[in-house]
Amino acid sequence: MAQEGTARVDSWLWAVRLFKTRSAATAACRAGHVRINGERVKAAQGVRIGDEVRIRIAGFDRIVEVRRLVVKRVGAEIAAECIIDKTPPPPPKSELALLPVRDRGAGRPTKRDRREIEKLRGDRDLGSDLGSDLGSDLGSDLRSDLRSERE
Repeated sequence: MAQEGTARVDSWLWAVRLFKTRSAATAACRAGHVRINGERVKAAQGVRIGDEVRIRIAGFDRIVEVRRLVVKRVGAEIAAECIIDKTPPPPPKSELALLPVRDRGAGRPTKRDRREIEKLRGDRDLGSDLGSDLGSDLGSDLRSDLRSERE
């Protein structure tokens, strides 16, 4: 099955308590959320000591280095010895983009809501600037065409 000195990545992720169940670890591998040394892997891929494993959990990357191979689930203290956590600290909450919270089931935002959201974010809608310029040019062209038809 596996070579000497390797362990299945899904089994290892479960054993070192990065996932609650082995099936959750397998599903993450299938979805492409697990990378070993920068490459996406399948659940049966072997992991070796010294490999860098990146796991995407809840929208954030967790970066760990394999220090020891285990196949059976171990206690939290031993699991901590099996990995070296290289995950950078999360950004402070003040730096995260503040999005207005909408009630569930409220539907699409209205035009007014969307403009308020853009104002909060500091976004500028380039399309509205272009549209207003085009509209004025089109309006003047139409007026001149109508005048020439009347004459």
